Parts: sequence; C-alpha cells; structure tokens
Amino acid sequence: MEESIKYLKEQFALSEIDIRTYSPLVLAYIGDGIYELMVRTVLVGQGNRQANTLHKKASSYVKASTQSAMILAVQEELTEEEHQVYKRGRNAKTVTMAKHASMHDYRHATGFEALMGYLYLTNQSKRMIDLIKMGMERTGGLP
Repeated sequence: MEESIKYLKEQFALSEIDIRTYSPLVLAYIGDGIYELMVRTVLVGQGNRQANTLHKKASSYVKASTQSAMILAVQEELTEEEHQVYKRGRNAKTVTMAKHASMHDYRHATGFEALMGYLYLTNQSKRMIDLIKMGMERTGGLP
C-alpha cells in the first residue's frame, strides 16, 4: 500500500507535509475512509456475497460503538506517539455527532479514526492493519 500512496502523491504532485500539524478531525476524516476500505476488503476477500449483505456486515464494523470498543481493547499496545494522536482525536471538538452513538463512543471512535488516518498518511499501513486485526480479535468482531 505504501507504494500506491507514493505513486498517488507523484501523479498528483502532492507535496510532503508535516502530518502532526493537521487537525485531528482531518486525520479522522481520512481515517474513517481508509478503515472502511480495510473492512470492505476483508469482507469481500471472504467470498462473493450480495452487496446488501456486505453493506450490513461492514456497517457493523464501522459504527462508533464498535470502533470505540476496538480502540479501548488495543489502547495498551499503542506507542506514545500513537496514543497522543488518539487522544487528540478523542478530545477534538466536533459540531455534529452520529445519530445512534453515545458521546462517549463517538469521541473514542473519532480518536480511533484519527489514529487510522495518521498511520495511513505516515505510510504505516502494516501497523494500521495489525491494530485493526488485534482490535477485532479482542472484541470478538473478527469477520
């Protein structure tokens, strides 16, 4: 995946950035997308199914309560830097909140997504995948 990101940056002439200066909500924005892509990739890799079935299964993994449980399950495994990124995302002030999520779950999920975005944008996809797998295993949510 790191090679694909490098190629994307080359093709669109994207300059190198200091990701630590980015808003945690921007990190959560990209993290939400990349995490959902990871979940969809795992589900599709398990076999051909109806799109509606895949959507329902994917939705159960990307909802705030599941993301909150996952980050809490792997929190002790985070490096200091990863923990700081997670906390910045968790503590970020948001204008809106998901309809079916408690404030507690929503904040932890935002921190989780910020961490996923940070790992993706810093070319640490293997670490991101390892944390996702560990979180799914520890919360009983492995597809």
